[in-house]
Amino acid sequence: MNDDREDGFDEQPSRYVIGIDLGTTNCAVAYWDTLQSSRIENFPIEQWVDFGTLEKRDLLPSFLYEPLPEEGKTLAGNGSARTRSSQSLRIVGSLARDRGLQLPGRQISSAKSWLCHDGVDRRSPILPWQADEGIEQISPVEASALCLAQIRSAWEKAHPAYPLSEQDIVLTLPASFDQVARQLTIEAAAIAGLSRVLPIEEPQAAFYAWLARHADNWEELVRPGQTILVCDIGGGTTDFTLIRVREASNTVVNAQLAETLDEKTRRKLSLHRVAVGQHLILGGDNIDLALAKFAEQKLFANQPSTQGRTEPEKTLPPRGWDALRQACRVAKETLLGQHPPEVYTIHLPGSGSRLIGGGHQIEISRDEVRACVLDGFFPHCGLNDRPLLALSGFREFGLPYARDPAMTRHLSAFLWDHRRDGRTDDEASLSNLAAARPDWVLFNGGVMTSVQLCQRITSVVGSWFAGQEGIPEDWQPQLLDGESLDLAVARGATYFGQVRRGAGVEIEAKLACAYYIQTANNPPLAVCIVPGSASPGERFNLSEQPMELSVGQPVQFPIVYSTTRLSDRVGQCVTIDDEHFAVLPPMRTVIEMSGSRKKAALPVYVEVELSQIGTLQIYCHASAGEQRWKLEFDVRGSTQTDHTSLEATANHAGILDEQAAHVAREALIEVFGAQRTLAPSQLMPILADRLSLRRGDWPPSLLRAMWAALIELQAGRGQSAEHESRWLNLLGYTLRPGFGLAADDWRVAETWRTVYGKLAFASASSRNESLILWRRIAGGFTAGQQLTVYQQVAGPLRHVLDPAKRGKGGFAISPHDLVELLRLVASLELLAKSEKTQLGDWLVSLLTVKKWAACRDTTLWAIGRIGSRVPTYGPLNSVVDVEPVAAWLRKLTSGSDELPSSALSLALMLCARRVNDRYRDLPSDVRRLVIDRLEQLKASPAAIALVREGGQLDGEVANQVLGEALPLGLKLLG
Repeated sequence: MNDDREDGFDEQPSRYVIGIDLGTTNCAVAYWDTLQSSRIENFPIEQWVDFGTLEKRDLLPSFLYEPLPEEGKTLAGNGSARTRSSQSLRIVGSLARDRGLQLPGRQISSAKSWLCHDGVDRRSPILPWQADEGIEQISPVEASALCLAQIRSAWEKAHPAYPLSEQDIVLTLPASFDQVARQLTIEAAAIAGLSRVLPIEEPQAAFYAWLARHADNWEELVRPGQTILVCDIGGGTTDFTLIRVREASNTVVNAQLAETLDEKTRRKLSLHRVAVGQHLILGGDNIDLALAKFAEQKLFANQPSTQGRTEPEKTLPPRGWDALRQACRVAKETLLGQHPPEVYTIHLPGSGSRLIGGGHQIEISRDEVRACVLDGFFPHCGLNDRPLLALSGFREFGLPYARDPAMTRHLSAFLWDHRRDGRTDDEASLSNLAAARPDWVLFNGGVMTSVQLCQRITSVVGSWFAGQEGIPEDWQPQLLDGESLDLAVARGATYFGQVRRGAGVEIEAKLACAYYIQTANNPPLAVCIVPGSASPGERFNLSEQPMELSVGQPVQFPIVYSTTRLSDRVGQCVTIDDEHFAVLPPMRTVIEMSGSRKKAALPVYVEVELSQIGTLQIYCHASAGEQRWKLEFDVRGSTQTDHTSLEATANHAGILDEQAAHVAREALIEVFGAQRTLAPSQLMPILADRLSLRRGDWPPSLLRAMWAALIELQAGRGQSAEHESRWLNLLGYTLRPGFGLAADDWRVAETWRTVYGKLAFASASSRNESLILWRRIAGGFTAGQQLTVYQQVAGPLRHVLDPAKRGKGGFAISPHDLVELLRLVASLELLAKSEKTQLGDWLVSLLTVKKWAACRDTTLWAIGRIGSRVPTYGPLNSVVDVEPVAAWLRKLTSGSDELPSSALSLALMLCARRVNDRYRDLPSDVRRLVIDRLEQLKASPAAIALVREGGQLDGEVANQVLGEALPLGLKLLG
């Protein structure tokens, strides 16, 4: 978006104001016709409800389904959508939800949850997460766009003279969505052709719906000083929000302007959103998973166990599990409804698997569901109880669900942590208990349509305060009666559109989240750039905190935020800790002036604007001059696996003084400079001696400084093949693993431009060292670069690996060459899964070929890297599917005893490691085979535990996985 217009509400007002609730489970739409009346109407959305049947319904289920070819002929036309990248037909809505019960591999659900998942590339085609063969996958952004496109199609069919793209739209988002998730949602709306979009937080929209319903008497229902808790639990997220009620005379926190207000104004009330909770991927989806797990255990309760063995419980295959999970969603809604039956029968269809045969029926009682859901997700707890940090085990679909599923514990922490937020001077004397107590609760979200769940939360909150400090023994918070929970958010969003047009009651919604720029590493310090009291449209100038911007080389602006430190002032310096701060993708840039790449230091200061759509715009302004650079969040980088923890660890490893970098640079000049005084073979021992540090102890900061010097001296590699070989080797060593420090993506790109296709010598040493270079920095490559590297070596490699070409000549490869090729291709985690699967099949076959017996260690290592259940640096969608890896493991566990035991143990562990994700975990019988084989091999107890129970790799094993030690201070994820 440009700087001058942040949303369509600044354009000529449209006839309609439309509120869209883009939900995890359901979407809803409401609207206000400005030419008719102030009344808000629901908009029924036309959709397929059966083959050949289109109907208008209040809710559009947020499910997408790719029809079978014969089904597509019936559904083509109205009510279907196509992706931007192909002609694949997809339907959205009721039929997509229901048909997915039978064919889950053709269905996409929970796209909204994927939008905020930083462990995958949210712009890559990854959904359905486990697609049936032949199904085209699309990105979470595009899946969200197709839901909005379905709404647009239905609207324009009903209002052809008033296209949705020309109307003012208020789009709802979870209050706890971070900057990246918000930006991706706006991007999805743009893909759907909706540009006049203003976001609003869902809890706020829910409260606006209450205001719309009580427009005439809301000030009679609430009193000054009261606190309203909005408890919003939807299909995929949980959001808590606090709203304070004040007299108009107290809109200034210290009330210093009260004396200037007349009596009528003093009596009027104002509403202030003062706090929002941290982002929780926790909601109805998790409840469905828990019920499905319970039902699955009932299904196998009578199955005989394996005597004398500790074996994980039997589980359904992924397709059967998908069907059971979907059925449990219906069971949940039925048994937690207002008039539930005593027993609900789940009909599980057959899939041809021996596990579920021709289908099964599972009976779940009302009491079992209450125990599973109420005790698991809404347990009784104390106000001092806090969410557990241990993993909950609910990581289906690869989504990073909240570690503790107990929503009441998350709520207790939220109320206590924000008890003082937004309090006026008059309320400063309140005790901590009184400050934490909410007076009203407004429930919202699909989960809270259950009266039983509302009653449990109300009861638990009441137990925290009843009978204390003079509060009655039977005290409970009062409930605000809201709209239909399925429609409230869309209606509230529409009402907010009315408020933006000057009609209605506005909630004063401060940011409720403070933002900071990190300025130091040891200790980690940051400066507040936007306070929690900020409002949309405000600007902040940090000219009193001058900074120095490096021109001609990469710089970064690490951004952290806090939802608890809301009283920090702009310019205030704070110490960053894990408890109060979360990290956003750092802003990174390389600034070049007047076409020159000359390095220089430019004094600058930072300006920040909080836009109307809730995003930060940060500018770097020259202290002396008019130059100004807009800094953008690196959304591209943030949609990859999050390497933030690596950056922090690398920086904390220490930064040597500039003299060390100078010493290293001088040694490099002596080898690669114009006046050569050292031979390439002398370089490494000379560096270790002059730096007084062994090579393995060089910290990342020194390594990257050496990389910069090597790039400057790159012409010196042309002196001889020996020079080029040493230059390439050291270049990769100083940049490994291609990520981990700020601007490594830029360094990798510079390396690629400098080296790829530009070797000075056609020697074997230069060629081999270039392969080692690419392998060392593969983690920083794009998928396209990895594919290019793979294609470069695929020809000779296939003449060894492919049984159909093996031994037929054409390429002469030595065992040493093969080792380097295998280490390289196994490090390319972003290759297509089909390519990696083929490689794995060939590698397993190669183990039986005596000619290449000398390469078996590396072959097993490559199998382990390719089949690993946890990627080293890639997104989760890069993991090879379970079926081919299971086939490899069956062969490896029954193979020859001639295989090297250490390498075999590593490969078995990596491929069978338990991760508690049904779509990545191997079947229990295969894991049992692996455990038996590891025990025979006398593998370490830690390796066996990783297969049996899961866990984290230790440092030694992590280095084995990478193939060499990482720079001091860097560690592998997972």
